[in-house]
Amino acid sequence: QVQLVESGGGLVQPGGSLRLSCTASGNIFSFNRMGWYRQAPGKQRELVATSISGGSIDYADSVKGRFTISRDNAKNAVYLQMNSLKPEDTAVYYCNIWFGVRNDYWGQGTQVTVSS
Repeated sequence: QVQLVESGGGLVQPGGSLRLSCTASGNIFSFNRMGWYRQAPGKQRELVATSISGGSIDYADSVKGRFTISRDNAKNAVYLQMNSLKPEDTAVYYCNIWFGVRNDYWGQGTQVTVSS
């Protein structure tokens, strides 16, 4: 079984920054995809950014140039640096790790609120 523990959410003013962290533990295949998704009230969960252990990175168009995903493979950790935050970034952010159809795990979510 794999567990994901997230941290770093909170309340920030528009234009501010936050850094989310997520660490995975358990039986994890070395080649994997880790990433962040978010879900705002009344909306479907959407991709924010993903990073494959081989190096490929993908961002949602809405966060390109503002968010940066990084990872530490030795720690099975993934991070999301969020800059120039906007009210529309308000959502619950979920960490995800995927390494096969039967190995798709989610964190409990962390709230990010951007408001003045």
